Amino acid sequence: MNAPYKFRLCFGLLTLLAAIGIMLPTLVQAKQPNILFIVSDDTGYGDLGPYGGGEGRGMPTPSIDRMAAEGMTFFSYYAQPSCTPGRAAMQTGRIPNRSGMTTVAFQGQGGGLPKAEWTLGSVLHAAGYKTYFTGKWHLGEADYALPNAQGYDVMEHCFLYHCNAYTYADPTWFPDMPVELREMFARVTKGSLSGLAGQPAKEDFKVNGQYVDTPDKGMVGIPFMDKYVEESGIKFLEEAAKNPDQPFFININFMKVHQPNLPAPEFEHKSLSKSKYADSVVELDTRIGNIMDKLRELKLDEDTLVFYTTDNGAWQDVYPDAGYTPFRGTKGTVREGGNRVPAIAIWPGKIKAGVRNHDIVGGLDLMATFAAVAGVKLPANDREGKPIVFDSYDLSPVLLGSGKCPRKSWFYFTENELTPGAARVGNYKAVFNLRGDDGATTGGLAVDSNLGWKGPEKYVATVPQVFDLWQDPQERYDIFMNNYTERTWTLVTINQAIGDLMKTYVENPPRKMQGETYTGPITLTQYQRFQFVREQLKKDGVKIPLPTGN
Repeated sequence: MNAPYKFRLCFGLLTLLAAIGIMLPTLVQAKQPNILFIVSDDTGYGDLGPYGGGEGRGMPTPSIDRMAAEGMTFFSYYAQPSCTPGRAAMQTGRIPNRSGMTTVAFQGQGGGLPKAEWTLGSVLHAAGYKTYFTGKWHLGEADYALPNAQGYDVMEHCFLYHCNAYTYADPTWFPDMPVELREMFARVTKGSLSGLAGQPAKEDFKVNGQYVDTPDKGMVGIPFMDKYVEESGIKFLEEAAKNPDQPFFININFMKVHQPNLPAPEFEHKSLSKSKYADSVVELDTRIGNIMDKLRELKLDEDTLVFYTTDNGAWQDVYPDAGYTPFRGTKGTVREGGNRVPAIAIWPGKIKAGVRNHDIVGGLDLMATFAAVAGVKLPANDREGKPIVFDSYDLSPVLLGSGKCPRKSWFYFTENELTPGAARVGNYKAVFNLRGDDGATTGGLAVDSNLGWKGPEKYVATVPQVFDLWQDPQERYDIFMNNYTERTWTLVTINQAIGDLMKTYVENPPRKMQGETYTGPITLTQYQRFQFVREQLKKDGVKIPLPTGN
């Protein structure tokens, strides 16, 4: 190689490198923002200050109040009707019947979130994030279903069940339980789990329903669980702060305020009303505040999207150890009270302070939103290489104030439903699953109370109730066939939305249900109808006829 050619080659390379160096700031996005995702359990819409609760309900929530003042509060934000489907929907961005995570499993049943599913952890890990998980998981017990097998680099103090599951083996709670059943629960119930990705999880300690905090002796009581969740969350933040160029995703899931609410000793009688539930809300608010204070102390807050919400609507059936919602219904139903939940987003310099949003959004949308924030597209195939469909919409235009949410509808499901038990399109909601209480007749004019989980089949209405959620958010006045306000025409758009949803099952059939639920006796007609329904779905999709009216 002659000298002039070498010179020209070197000069060309230097020029190219210089050009790349100049172009990098414009071609490559600045460091991906951190994401802090905080989830509480069974927290009522009306419990928190930004939603009319707080001090006015005897349980001040100054930390959550501050979050609302600094960011965006959502007022038409939807979860799912109970813990497992609610958490599955948030983690996967898919309605629960797609992943099979429709019901709450007992300990010892194994199984859980299928390994083929993408989670917030696995999507963000693939995008280059360091991922952490602590607190309530409730998505199964099998090794493949645990956070450290589902995209989370670090899992610490992970709890696999609903809070009261840890009382089953405690004889002071259920002295009438047969000894052999209690022994079974003691044997199969896993306590706090920790572990790194790709490594077996280890049990840190067992959990019972007592005021005991002795991890060195292998036992911690329910009142102290969230102390360990908070400590892990703060530890994660401190670890992440050591490497500021590495984006992180931290998912912190508090066990409160799922019943039984046993506040930590330092929070007993610290609420104004001095009830166990109110004390526990004060504890939850304080622990969330401690996480936020640490984020600010480490100067991570300016570069972090914080999102707070809960897994499902308030469980009013267990009053007084329960949350409050101004809406009709409770956890476990397709009413607003079972599904509409609090949610707050903060991102300094990106999300304006004090914004109140009323778009139809929900936990399903976190997947697309966090992926968009991270600068990645959602996968076209699942983790086993098969096509996958997400039910998630990118909310970043809403958060950044640059546009409205593209979502126009929301579907409400309970345990075994393939077609939704209720559907909202715009401001109108049709309720098909009426859950007739105590054997009450169901139908368009049936009246149901707040009671939930009432049996498999007798509650399905051939004529739905229809409500205008703008004028009647409490679902008090059925306007489907009312002579003055008759709104049968709303079913045209609602049926179309349901039909479009059902078509997606043809190309992307739901996975096997991972939990158990009683769906009534299996009948001969069901057996004979099964093959016909499969063929009909493949050929024509689903057509929901419009009721004829009066």
